[in-house]
Amino acid sequence: METNNIFDSGLKKIGLVTINGNNEREFHPDSYASYIKIVYLPEGYSLTVDFASYHTVGPTLFFVSPNQVLNITGVGSAPGSMIFYNRDFYCIQLHDEEVACDGLLFNNIYNMPMTTLTQEEGKFIDYLYTQIEDEFTHRDSSHEEMIRTYLKQLFIRSVRLWKKQHMEQETAGQSSDIESFRKFTQLVEANYKKKHNVADYAVLLSMAPKTITHRFKRLSLPQPNEVIKNRIVLEAKRLLAHTQMSSKEIAYELGYEDPAYFSRLFLLKAGETPSGFRAKFLA
Repeated sequence: METNNIFDSGLKKIGLVTINGNNEREFHPDSYASYIKIVYLPEGYSLTVDFASYHTVGPTLFFVSPNQVLNITGVGSAPGSMIFYNRDFYCIQLHDEEVACDGLLFNNIYNMPMTTLTQEEGKFIDYLYTQIEDEFTHRDSSHEEMIRTYLKQLFIRSVRLWKKQHMEQETAGQSSDIESFRKFTQLVEANYKKKHNVADYAVLLSMAPKTITHRFKRLSLPQPNEVIKNRIVLEAKRLLAHTQMSSKEIAYELGYEDPAYFSRLFLLKAGETPSGFRAKFLA
C-alpha cells in the first residue's frame, strides 16, 4: 500500500491511500495506528477490526478510531481506498454540531461502525473520494478547506446511512432516543475507566437511570449496564492482546481495586479468563 496523496501542514495531516492486491503486503497497520481512518472497500475484501472479522459483499465504509486495531487480511479484484487524518485536521468532538458522528460512526460501543452501500450511494461516495483526491493536486490557499468540506459531507451522508441501516426500522420518529444513545456512548468512551455504573452516566446526562434504560429498550439495544461492561472488557482484551500488562495491572488500569472481581467480570463477559484469552490470542 502506498501513499498517493497527503496534506501535511504543521500539526494538521490528512492522506489518501489506495488498497489493492499489488501492495497488500506493503500495508503496515502500525503506520496508521495513530490516525482516524475511513476505509472504503468494494466486494471481496476481508479485514479485522479489534477482535471482529468482516468480509465485504459490496461497497462498504468502515470507520476506525485510533484505539482500534485494523488489519486487511484479503483483497478483492477492485481497488479500495483509505482516508487517514489526525484530530488537528478535523476533530469530530469539537465540531460535533456539524456532523454528529461521534458515538455513531466513531467510538460506537455497541456496533462496529460500518455502512454498506447501494449502487447509487456508492456513486456519491466515489464522487467524494474522487474530489478529495483531486484536491491533493491543488496547492492554492483554499484546497485545505475544500478537503475538509468533502470530509464533512462524507460524515453527514454516512451518519444518515448508518441510522437508516442500523436503527431506522425500529426508531422512526425517535430521534431523541438515538441522540441519547449517541451521547451515552460518548460519555462511556470518555469515562469507562472510572465510571462503571449507569447511575454515574445518568448524572452526566441529567436524567434518571430508568429513562436511559427505557430509551435503550425502545432502540432494541442491550441494557446500558451491559454496554458499559462490554466497553470495559473490550479494552481489557486490547491490553491483553497488545501489551505485556498483567491481569492485575489491567484491573487497576480499568478502575477495579479488586483484581479478582475484575477477573470474574471478564470471565462472565468473554467466556474465558484473562490468561486464557491471552494464550488463545497469542497462540
